[in-house]
Amino acid sequence: MRGETPGWAILAPMKRLGLAGLTILLAGCGAASAAPSPPTLRIGAIFPLGASSGPQPADELLGVTIARDMVNAGGGVSGRRIQLDVRDVNTTAAAQPAADSLRAHGVSAVIGGYSSELSIAASSAVARDGMVYWESGAVADRVTGRGLPLVFRVGADGAVLGGNSGRFVVQQLSPRLGRAPASLHVYLVTADDGYAHSVADDARATLASSGVSRFDESAYDPYAPYWPPILASIARAHPDVLVLSSHVPDGIAFRRAFLAARLHVDAFIGSTMAQCMSTFGDTLGRQAVGVFASDRPDDNFNPAGLLPDARALYDRFAQTWRQHTTTAPSIDGIDGFAAAWALFQHVLPRASGFDAASIAASARTLDVADGALPNGAGVRFAASGPRLGQNTRAAAVIWQWQAVGHSVVVWPPAFATGSIEMVPLPV
Repeated sequence: MRGETPGWAILAPMKRLGLAGLTILLAGCGAASAAPSPPTLRIGAIFPLGASSGPQPADELLGVTIARDMVNAGGGVSGRRIQLDVRDVNTTAAAQPAADSLRAHGVSAVIGGYSSELSIAASSAVARDGMVYWESGAVADRVTGRGLPLVFRVGADGAVLGGNSGRFVVQQLSPRLGRAPASLHVYLVTADDGYAHSVADDARATLASSGVSRFDESAYDPYAPYWPPILASIARAHPDVLVLSSHVPDGIAFRRAFLAARLHVDAFIGSTMAQCMSTFGDTLGRQAVGVFASDRPDDNFNPAGLLPDARALYDRFAQTWRQHTTTAPSIDGIDGFAAAWALFQHVLPRASGFDAASIAASARTLDVADGALPNGAGVRFAASGPRLGQNTRAAAVIWQWQAVGHSVVVWPPAFATGSIEMVPLPV
């Protein structure tokens, strides 16, 4: 899993998106038409849209469908309209049957799948069936860490988010605390799963390579967290900085338990997207103020950091998004749109054919500058090594909750909408 709460039912968007939002999700997914249709290019989509999940996967899928509609409105890909073939997949066991079904329908590329746990299974299944898997949101390093040549990820992995946290601690927090990196004491609290460990491991590695040598760490079961021994360990260690890698509910629970125990650190940073989500700030209120979070940009970043064409594209996307949701674009929506745009607009038109091998070959030669995608990223996929297929130009930012219900992007400067405050945190 990611630091996300998992998906929602396919009909649930009626409350949030209205009829227009439901139409955009279903349009182009096989509806019959009396008029002759132009040739289509079928792209698979795997997302967890079950009723137990929440809105984030649906937001990601909506971002993908908006990208599809914008490309189709511009003439499609070499005259072929993109048609999404969507599969609602809520368990890892369902990934292989979904992949088999998509292959039987003539699909060569599949976009998905939001949750890290699901994406690891789905990417394996899709690649096993000889199709390209195009990750649009999941963070766990393992998605692109297994040497699968047909698996690509446009967004950040754990190495990006964790490394971003580590660099922020060394470059921004350490000077403000008046401490050299070698004298900093960092405590990591980590959910015991692949998603959180991938982020925490890279945060630790980045800190260590920058001179930090004093570390402690506690891991916990994210499904049944028990805080007393962890809190007691933190109390004994007296760290300067705490790095939390969690999901949303357990991240909220830990922050509450930390404050209830009257513990204090000079800086508290979440290395996963959980701490920057509105649920975190809305639920905790004043208890969230001062917390930093490492994540991908959402609508709260400064679009002036984008290249001109990307800024114009972001504005078009945001306008369309608001027409279907009446809200600003979410992180997951922007992720879905940016990943799909990279595939539909940059990779497919350059491919020598629409088979999986040709699509993958086109992706491997892609060279898109930083700031050229509407989420601030560029695109250059790792061609070898342990991050094969990972976008090495994925975008990440640091947020901070600076008032009740109010967060800003504080770093890097190109995307910042506010300045770093409350370092050290008041007692």
